[in-house]
Amino acid sequence: MSASEKPEPYGEEEIKEKIKQEGLIDWILEDGWLRRKYNTDGWPTTLMLVNAIGYLCEAAWHHADLSVTWGKVWVKLKTHSAGGITDKDFALARKIDEVILWRPSPESPLEGTPNKFVQVKK
Repeated sequence: MSASEKPEPYGEEEIKEKIKQEGLIDWILEDGWLRRKYNTDGWPTTLMLVNAIGYLCEAAWHHADLSVTWGKVWVKLKTHSAGGITDKDFALARKIDEVILWRPSPESPLEGTPNKFVQVKK
């Protein structure tokens, strides 16, 4: 698709199905946005999370709307130029989860943070 072509937005039922297909656990369709809330262990981690998401959005040239409080970050994705949720939003949601939720494996030489950091539902 060229830069001048608008991507086609998905319908509501297609979005709900695509969320499942993509394995985007904890992402929901709400008010026309693809949304997710991340909980953190406090302000320093919240700021790191916001910066990491900002970096990914800028690198992708597809920008999320963020709401930020002490221990929470809400991410909202929509392709404004298309008037809805497109493949761009699903791709960025996957990348955000991949980076934000990454932890070293047990076999890794990296031990990983002992802090709660960005909390993952178990």
